[in-house]
Amino acid sequence: MIRIEDLHKSFNGNAVLKGVSFEIAKGEVIALIGGSGEGKSVLLKHIAGLMKPDKGRVLVDGNDIASSRGKYLNELRAKLGFLFQGGALFDSMTVFENVAFPLKEKTRSGKREIRDRVLKELSNVGLSGSEDRFPSQISGGMVKRAALARALVVDPEIMLFDEPTTGLDPLIGLSILRLISSIHRELGFTGVIVTHEVPRVFDIVDKVAFLREGKVFAYDEPEKFMASTKPEVKEFLAGSLGRPDPEGPAIFQPCAHPQIDFGH
Repeated sequence: MIRIEDLHKSFNGNAVLKGVSFEIAKGEVIALIGGSGEGKSVLLKHIAGLMKPDKGRVLVDGNDIASSRGKYLNELRAKLGFLFQGGALFDSMTVFENVAFPLKEKTRSGKREIRDRVLKELSNVGLSGSEDRFPSQISGGMVKRAALARALVVDPEIMLFDEPTTGLDPLIGLSILRLISSIHRELGFTGVIVTHEVPRVFDIVDKVAFLREGKVFAYDEPEKFMASTKPEVKEFLAGSLGRPDPEGPAIFQPCAHPQIDFGH
């Protein structure tokens, strides 16, 4: 379980997080949404232990990630997988080498085991046959899938996704969301997805956390969030859906998407 307690963070006197508090149950996937500059990625980096709060705590299975040191910090980080916004693959490494990197750095696995695990993850994300190509030789969607394979190859208990569909065309972006959903059903990880993909992401998450003015303004199941009568939520949804009238009907229909090929 992940528990966020009264989290505060400022940069050069500008308060970004102003007391964020919520919990994510084991096995749940949540969407972290809000307007630009509301601190979504900053919050995600706190959960990953990449930033320390000015005040408050991030607890992973009861352990404060910011105050952990040495062995205990490494054990906490070993539970985490992080899909960075741009994929963050190493340009000088092949797809295979990128996915194998965390196994070589963090485990004592032998060459054969590493190869088997890497090829399995590449197959799971639809990249069989691409292992010898370099990031510059594959599409943006394939880079995201390779980065996802790299994050999953160490069997994380928690997956953090920072704008996993940014820079992709709508169909490829949809395929990435469906891939995340499929892998979650298989592995059961706890997940946090920072995204502007509203309402499409609602099909694959258990709850929605809406950041506004430095706090979690609303935290609910997707259907209830979409039906909210709060003016701030309705205004945000109207802008996200391109609907000029906030009083207009919601268009969320769970699991209505067609099957999408991964495509290259």
